[in-house]
Amino acid sequence: MDCQAFVDEQIASIKESVGDGMAINALSGGVDSSVVTVLAHRALGEKLKTVFVDSALMREGEPQRVVQLFADMGIPVDLVDARAEFLGALKGLTDPEEKRNAVTNTFYSKVFGDLVRQTGAKHLLHGTILTDIEETVDGIKRQHNILSQLGIDTEKEFGYQVLEPLKTIRKDGVREVARLVGLPAELAERIPFPGPALATRIVGKVTEERLATVRAATTIVEEELASSGAFQYMAVLLNDRATGIRNGRREFGQIIVVRCLDSVDARTATAVELPWEKLHRICQRITAIDDVNRCLIDITPKPPATIEYI
Repeated sequence: MDCQAFVDEQIASIKESVGDGMAINALSGGVDSSVVTVLAHRALGEKLKTVFVDSALMREGEPQRVVQLFADMGIPVDLVDARAEFLGALKGLTDPEEKRNAVTNTFYSKVFGDLVRQTGAKHLLHGTILTDIEETVDGIKRQHNILSQLGIDTEKEFGYQVLEPLKTIRKDGVREVARLVGLPAELAERIPFPGPALATRIVGKVTEERLATVRAATTIVEEELASSGAFQYMAVLLNDRATGIRNGRREFGQIIVVRCLDSVDARTATAVELPWEKLHRICQRITAIDDVNRCLIDITPKPPATIEYI
């Protein structure tokens, strides 16, 4: 892929699509949406309103950190507090597809629908990549950012058109573009993180308490495996519980699964063989989290597993 030609083509395409109007840009802090943010900012300047939606589902301190990173690059980002909307939409849901649909509908109908009405924007930009489209169309799992490919008329349903500058390339191609446009390594080399965020890392109901547990485990796993060189690593909170012992007393505690994978473009993946010393330290730290007494390692490749649990 000729990265510079790709960048030039996408900037020109965004300019042509938006014309004299306004556009909303959905930034999550991952490399895909970060690249789209830079391309759209270069194409539209003040005609672009970039927002980071705080869905209550993000890593610890992530909303504020992402906003600051882009401010340092001279790209303004508005932080939108939608925590109540997302937690309300997810309340009581356990089925993975119902949870994904709840996140999708809240993002596109409620949050961005309101922003479009407030600003008069007619276009929404987000970081859909080719792998997202393939997994959804092939029926492997519904990615939350796939709309038109499923026959959803976004202009009719939500009042705006969706622009997807990265829909023809995969993760490795996105990283090439990220480096070319000058994104800092913290963003360009960031491990993949799902659109529905920590809701994808919780099997079963999503509650504030369960989010706090998986958020704490996520911090530990990302700290411990940052130097592993792996494509992706994560902590997952299971719906089951297990008997354990804490302070000499029986405890029916929660179970965290750790996953660490190598991949190029997320189409296939294999488990990274981590040193026992590293695994023991991760286990020790995770089982110190309140109400967690089991830490498991998942070495299943993709396929037969998907990278995420939900």
